[in-house]
Amino acid sequence: MAGCEAAWQAAQLGVPVTIYEMRPKVETFAHQTGDLGEMVCSNSFRSDDDEQNAVGLVHWEMRAAGSLIMATADKHRIPAGGALAVDREPYAKSITAAIHAHPLINVTYDEITHLPDEGQWIVATGPLTSGALAEAIQAETGSEALAFFDAIAPIIYADSIDMSRAWMQSRYDKGETEEERTAYLNCPMSKAQYEAFIDALLEAEKTEFKPGETAGYFDGCLPIEVMAERGRETLRFGPMKPVGLCNAHDPENKPYAVVQLRRDNALGKLFNIVGSVRFSTSATAMISMVCSVVFIADRSARAVCRIFRT
Repeated sequence: MAGCEAAWQAAQLGVPVTIYEMRPKVETFAHQTGDLGEMVCSNSFRSDDDEQNAVGLVHWEMRAAGSLIMATADKHRIPAGGALAVDREPYAKSITAAIHAHPLINVTYDEITHLPDEGQWIVATGPLTSGALAEAIQAETGSEALAFFDAIAPIIYADSIDMSRAWMQSRYDKGETEEERTAYLNCPMSKAQYEAFIDALLEAEKTEFKPGETAGYFDGCLPIEVMAERGRETLRFGPMKPVGLCNAHDPENKPYAVVQLRRDNALGKLFNIVGSVRFSTSATAMISMVCSVVFIADRSARAVCRIFRT
């Protein structure tokens, strides 16, 4: 997306631009299409509050600058409380169509394997840079390694969720409309369920990293098993915090922990887990899916963990 935005801004100023995109000629393990601007992780751009949040302020500045990314996000926006979330498939198709339609932008579908030594270039390759180009960037910058931790968001079907247990509410009832104030689907955990979940998470087998892969995690983007290893209550004060929410089915009893789901498409048939990078764990027990199934099936986390172990 950074490359698309840079190309758009330059072209809008009258500068001819060529974008090089290796997909779909050269695929990655995460991308599903050859569209520009495809979102492979969360469909959220985080907070859109330009008065109280630094990310929201950046959104405001980009809109003021005539941003293609922000204009397209606003076009395909779906309810997400105080956050900016989009229907990812039509969003990427709109980005692709706009870039192709601009008279000063040419798109070449080919892989760049080295840093060009002439002309003016912006290198905006993203976290899934091909091996050859990553090595060229590494050699140029003198860095020992390039690191980025990301994950594919687990997707949950809306009709698989037991709404007699879950309820719709944005944290702190944020949003200007009723649709925004009820944008998130909340799945509560009792203390017993949470403790069983943590036990299963800590005991789960972990995947082995492939050659060349590292576990250089960033504190602001940790998998849930790493967070749990730092303390049993860490998740309950992080992505599973129950604050700002009231269980519509049992308003007198506050949930011990909550997993929030965010709409992933405009139809509301698909949801992803809020904090999806953290929930896309390296545990082979598929813990990312356990969270939602716990509430749907009303079984212990340990039992569900066995069902989904692969």
